[in-house]
Amino acid sequence: MDDPRLLLLCDHDNVLVACRRIEAGETIIVGGESRILIKAVELGHKLARLPIAPGMKVIKYGVPIGSATRSIGPGEHVHIHNLKSDYTKTHVIAETGS
Repeated sequence: MDDPRLLLLCDHDNVLVACRRIEAGETIIVGGESRILIKAVELGHKLARLPIAPGMKVIKYGVPIGSATRSIGPGEHVHIHNLKSDYTKTHVIAETGS
């Protein structure tokens, strides 16, 4: 069971999507486990649903959207600090502020 503020888009996904901003320090439920957010997560951003090892594909909408650049624990924010796009160079994403 996952937090109702987090959306699972496809059963094969290893990330959940925030349905609204969730503040740092708030408790979320991921896979039935309580976790405290270290940093705020914005609407539409991803959180790991499962442990994701370095180099492992990050799956959203049932398809790979990139590869983990380091180990990502359940409930951890998944973004350009720990995810490398397999399609767009990460430095281009950072420059546009996306």
